Amino acid sequence: MTDLSADQIRARVAELGQWFHNMDLNGVQTAPDHFLHDYPRNKFRAFEHAIPADLAGKSVLDIGCNAGFYSLEMKRRGADRVLGIDFDDRYLDQARLAAEVADVEIEFRKLSVYDLARLGERFDLVIFMGVLYHLRHPLLALDLIHEHVADDLLVFQSMQRGSDQVEPVAADYDFFETDHFDQPGYPKMHFIEHQYAGDWTNWWAPNAACSEAMLRSAGFRIVDHPEAEVFICRRTERPTEAGAVYPARP
Repeated sequence: MTDLSADQIRARVAELGQWFHNMDLNGVQTAPDHFLHDYPRNKFRAFEHAIPADLAGKSVLDIGCNAGFYSLEMKRRGADRVLGIDFDDRYLDQARLAAEVADVEIEFRKLSVYDLARLGERFDLVIFMGVLYHLRHPLLALDLIHEHVADDLLVFQSMQRGSDQVEPVAADYDFFETDHFDQPGYPKMHFIEHQYAGDWTNWWAPNAACSEAMLRSAGFRIVDHPEAEVFICRRTERPTEAGAVYPARP
């Protein structure tokens, strides 16, 4: 355990600004007034049973790790290697403090989901939670995860809006057949042009059918759906040749 006193931890938590993960750092709560209450622990309770309890010998990649809640939880389950990536320096500093207080060895790196190829390795378990709806190019992100880092399990979560129905979709439709597009359970992605909940980085909100369809399209087979927004998947072959694209840079 860390030698930091509660007062020292409390001071460092305050120095690192607002926290989105409410974590218990040796009795110090990092976001006690969170608008989602004890988040993300209250979210995790609903699906923690769907993740292997023993991760000994396994590697874990936590994409968009924020303050490292899930990275720490996977390390507590015995994962040999845990890498958390995020593109926000403040979140990474928060995660490093959380790991220091817990006295666990976790690597945190500043990296975008679009740059996953730079890692050059695959992971037994990839966590991709709370990120998709913040991305301008969400399906590209899933394609890159499939192509470069996922070796077996994917834990996926996205904010969802619209219908929670998932209706059967035919493999093909006639050009003049359009009624299915208006069905509540047809896959839909809602685009947010300006802001949602005061956050201009909220770009997309899929409905439940869309989350499932995007995962399948990117080459992930859904094996469990333990919580409304959470899907446990296994990497498999993509259903078509479509995959990640790489725009030319000037």
